[in-house]
Amino acid sequence: MLIIKRDLYLKKLIEREFNGMVKVITGIRRAGKSFLLFKLYKDYLTDKGIAANHLIEIALDGIEAEPLRDPLACYDFIKGQIKDKAPYYVFLDEVQFMPRFEEVLNSLLRIGNVDVYVTGSNSQFLLVDVITQFRGRGDEIRVYPLSFAEFYAATGGEYDRSFDEYLNYGGLPALVDMQDSQRKMDYLKKLFDSVYLKDVIERHHLRSHSEINTLVDILASSIGTYTNPTKIANTFKTQIKTTYTNKTIYAHLEHLEDAYLISRALRYDIKGRKYIGAKLKYYFTDVGLRNARLNFRQQEQPHLMENIVYNELLLRGYAVDVGVVEITQLSSDQKNIRKQLEVDFVCNKGSQRYYLQVAWAMPALQKQAQEFKSLNHIPDSFKKLVIVNGTAGPWRNDRGYVIMGMKYFLLNEDSLEF
Repeated sequence: MLIIKRDLYLKKLIEREFNGMVKVITGIRRAGKSFLLFKLYKDYLTDKGIAANHLIEIALDGIEAEPLRDPLACYDFIKGQIKDKAPYYVFLDEVQFMPRFEEVLNSLLRIGNVDVYVTGSNSQFLLVDVITQFRGRGDEIRVYPLSFAEFYAATGGEYDRSFDEYLNYGGLPALVDMQDSQRKMDYLKKLFDSVYLKDVIERHHLRSHSEINTLVDILASSIGTYTNPTKIANTFKTQIKTTYTNKTIYAHLEHLEDAYLISRALRYDIKGRKYIGAKLKYYFTDVGLRNARLNFRQQEQPHLMENIVYNELLLRGYAVDVGVVEITQLSSDQKNIRKQLEVDFVCNKGSQRYYLQVAWAMPALQKQAQEFKSLNHIPDSFKKLVIVNGTAGPWRNDRGYVIMGMKYFLLNEDSLEF
């Protein structure tokens, strides 16, 4: 099996070692959480001299661990392994298989020489559980599917071919060892239906499966475009001839977000410095899963590229919104009219801010007046960038905007600093 390095996440684990909190490794199923903990992090600890008997591993989803799903039995077993004052590391995989797991974890935290790491991802253990159950004592490490840089490092070869592969099938780690396209498509379609949606339906006891299935299809068809519960409800009413209330749609959208399948980007008024309106955009955590949902038929490359850029920005730790710049211009009858121009992404991290436009084709840049119009009306001096498909290196135009190819953006983690 090919070993895929996940150095970004390994670094996060190392930085949080013995910080007095439960390290909770979350994320979409099959993203590599267990591999990160039980292989990569364990190898790191072993290499730095931690003895094997000071690494306590329990995979609670295995039949051999069934007795340890009892919380008292699990706690007593772990405590019985602690023989001295040296550091011990406890790894609990799929912790949701154990009832009252939060009590066990909080009890372990009281043992001074024990550091605790857990994973969980199914219908019983999601991000909302981390927030509510651990009450400030859980330190979440969100694991995403492979970034393109991770995928490219694992697969190698020609960039264009690798990017097309990533654009079609996404970055779930299991796909790296699959050579056949049909096998990849079957894997992703089955995973979406029999794992991800099944988890959401079971967790929230949804009686009608058709509504949320159709909702997912609508979202998959509209990445990169504005939507909201009212717009979705109208689609159901006019095209599907059924009633789907705003309240139910909003709840189902939250369920899909909690399951890490989608993320939302809010609209931000750059001049007014405030969030505006109810419209927002949804992006899929993995473009391959999005494509699988539409049976790989609706391949809108510009929108998929936009989705990949959005995910990369989240992976790098940015808060990402969709920007709006309002301008006033004269109409044909010489009247002032207000118009809203869109900035694809407004990215914030600490005191840093970047404005990004995403363009699929280089010819679009020949129409710079149109392509850069929204950037031209931003009234501050934060860096403005345009990311275009291809392998072009970064350069600046006469306004100081940075223009770079997708390859440079994705393969250089500090590309926004150019």
